[in-house]
Amino acid sequence: MAFLRHPLSRLALLTLVSTLAAAQDDPKPFDCHLTIGDLDYDLTKAGGEHTATRDVKVPPTTIEDKVTFNLCADLERKSDVPPEDQCPEGSRACLVRTNRKDGQPDRVFSVIPVANSSADAVTVSALRSPKGLELTFAGSTYPSVHGDADPIPQFLHLKLLCSPDSEPSAVNFTSYDGKDLHLEWSTVGACGFGTPKDGEKKPDDKEDDGGGSGEHKEESVGSGLGYFFLILLLAFVAYFGLGAYYNYTTYGASGVDLIP
Repeated sequence: MAFLRHPLSRLALLTLVSTLAAAQDDPKPFDCHLTIGDLDYDLTKAGGEHTATRDVKVPPTTIEDKVTFNLCADLERKSDVPPEDQCPEGSRACLVRTNRKDGQPDRVFSVIPVANSSADAVTVSALRSPKGLELTFAGSTYPSVHGDADPIPQFLHLKLLCSPDSEPSAVNFTSYDGKDLHLEWSTVGACGFGTPKDGEKKPDDKEDDGGGSGEHKEESVGSGLGYFFLILLLAFVAYFGLGAYYNYTTYGASGVDLIP
């Protein structure tokens, strides 16, 4: 392979490989635009930062769990909050746990990034009854309270219920067990638009087997696999093109001898 023996040729190939690796390692952020079957969803109507709280009584103290999230963009850093009391950059949802006791100042004891911004970390389920969506965001791992146990991966499960009202309802903090945080929210963004024609069945719909009204189908969002193979194909095309050109101009090759 005479082509690869030329320093500039090797540099060009290395550049192509580096570009391929960088494109694969650069995950696309979740942008709040979804298509499931014949329905499109625009969750930008539910964008912006929102909060939900719950209080857990553990006498003589109370633990306040407060989650702040933004579906469509990373959480902004707040200048009036200490850096250690905020989740790292790239977080879409942050759970802050605060211990409160009468006569003593509040104490933040846990700051947990329960969702990040990568679209590859988001799974979407279309709910049938009630209509809506369920989004599951993967977050970072967080140290276990049991000493040397493995860190616990965090997940945010957000059930979005279709509401015809233009103004979304308050977010309901359903539960948190140290790993899975569940929220429920009614918003017009979960209604979808672009219904199929009458009598036309979606090709991936399954018959109702009587298993209840909560059946749903899952769709992975923002997979980078297609982009990976596209860039891989372009890299090989560029490699053979440059190799053929080099062999032709340097050695006067023709036919199969052009192949690097």
